[in-house]
Amino acid sequence: MNPFRLPPAADMSRRRFVQGMAIGGAAAAFGMLRPAGAFVPQQDLFGASVLSGTDFALEIGQATVNYTGRRSLATTVNGRLPGPTLRWKEGSHVRLSVTNRLRVPTSIHWHGIVLPFQMDGVPGISFGGIAPGETFVYQFQLRQAGTYWYHAHSGYQEQTGLFGALIIEPIQPDLHAVARDYVVMLNDWSDDDPAHIFARLKQQSDYYDTHLPTVSDFMRDARREGLREAFAMRKMWNAMRMNPTDLSDVSAYTYTYLLNGHTPAGNWTGLFRPGERIRLRFINGSAMTLFDVRIPGLKMTIVSADGQDVEPVQVDEFRIANAETYDVLVEPQEERAYTVFAQSIDRSGYARGTLAPRYGMEADVPVLEPRIWLGAQDMMGAMPPGPHGAQDMQGMESMRDMPGMAMRSMPASDIKPANSPPPATAPGVDMRVTHPRTNLDDPGAGLRDNGRRVLAYADLRTLGGSLDAREPQREITLHLTGNMERYMWSFDGVKFSEASPIRFNTGERLRIVLVNDTMMNHPIHLHGMWSELEDAQGQFQVRKHTINVQPAQQLRYAVSADNPGRWAYHCHMLFHMQAGMFREVVVA
Repeated sequence: MNPFRLPPAADMSRRRFVQGMAIGGAAAAFGMLRPAGAFVPQQDLFGASVLSGTDFALEIGQATVNYTGRRSLATTVNGRLPGPTLRWKEGSHVRLSVTNRLRVPTSIHWHGIVLPFQMDGVPGISFGGIAPGETFVYQFQLRQAGTYWYHAHSGYQEQTGLFGALIIEPIQPDLHAVARDYVVMLNDWSDDDPAHIFARLKQQSDYYDTHLPTVSDFMRDARREGLREAFAMRKMWNAMRMNPTDLSDVSAYTYTYLLNGHTPAGNWTGLFRPGERIRLRFINGSAMTLFDVRIPGLKMTIVSADGQDVEPVQVDEFRIANAETYDVLVEPQEERAYTVFAQSIDRSGYARGTLAPRYGMEADVPVLEPRIWLGAQDMMGAMPPGPHGAQDMQGMESMRDMPGMAMRSMPASDIKPANSPPPATAPGVDMRVTHPRTNLDDPGAGLRDNGRRVLAYADLRTLGGSLDAREPQREITLHLTGNMERYMWSFDGVKFSEASPIRFNTGERLRIVLVNDTMMNHPIHLHGMWSELEDAQGQFQVRKHTINVQPAQQLRYAVSADNPGRWAYHCHMLFHMQAGMFREVVVA
């Protein structure tokens, strides 16, 4: 990395479109385009926005959209982007006939739904995919309630629009009565072909990072910290061949951030009357973006995580990783507009919508917060003081070559490790963390000590406790590995095409330990089974279907292998998955 490199030149008119600082376009279907900048309420889009019942007919096709002043083709469900919200009832048997109108195979995965593996919708793992012109019938019994979502598991179709919300109403009365209930689907859209984005990342992994350290940054730091300190910091990063602003592989340089299919300028609006309680079902359906969400002027009460009820916790802000869902309650008391603000983790852009008593009302949109640099804990984890510790920044230069594996947070004599760490010389591994941090109370880079009450995993506690009181009898440790220069991602330094399946024994209770040896967040999704996150002492914390592992962090969770079959297990960063951070889990 060149410590004085200037960011790539950008088309500033396009950047203003992308960040919502100029007029934006609303989604249009079947080749019909609305005038740029026109306000389009969600219900005015083509096709039904909500489908309820037990029998559904869905068609996957293409439509023309215009988000940036440029026409592009999107992958749609029933002509919509996002696809229609599907409302189901806990205990029901649902039947979904999905017809492929594309020229290539397709699929739908029902994210977070516990079902027979043949219905899971992952080509090559659970079924053969849906060929052009064919119809596949998904059918399964619903054994859960809450907020989930569906998306393609074929190629890059998730990035190009094939996603939608799933709402499963509980059999028992809902714990939180509300006057209004809104889905808030967050996405990242690009006019560029996702295959071209991936190819650019393979050629130059920091192609989309417009926040790279610049000459002006160096001069600023030299004035503030002294020339020697500023130069030493740049030298350290250069020696490690790492980038302190590497929070997102893809940024607003190409992405337009959407809220319910609307650009920031499109301004999706949810109505309310002052004093009403509103449920907002946040879903991060993006391909590559983590969002930090807040509603200035309103406290948010988190009541559900990944579809599972949690003890209510009031916050000002929360980070939502790819594929996670959070249900939030708000109670606006004033007859005014409130901005729903979701800025990308790298602070390159944002999605936004509005809660208001009437359509057309707007509130001030917060200014994007300053650029973020990764901290010592994001590179070295919980390194002790000393020549290689967090108190000796020069010791960070040798992190790339330090031998050894990450420490377990709580070894136990009755637990049998299932594997060894990746070799230090693996071509797909350019960094190792020998002392990962195990704390759950860190909201993450860019949110620490920002003056707001920010959600952390330590705040989440699933109501009713664990589904399985047994202690795990087996432990599997997996390292999340990567080589950023080559844009290679993997588990244990082995990409999917070269890896053997991970095997669970039917009925066993086991523990998975994930060690993030990289400087990137990795939202890890295990299909078909719940992941029950534990604290560092091994106590049950929260039940989730997707668990975000922060840089240089070690997390542990228990799994009951109670659903036989072949299952996908992967990072939910689409391009990380495509690059190899994917495994098959066989329960037999």
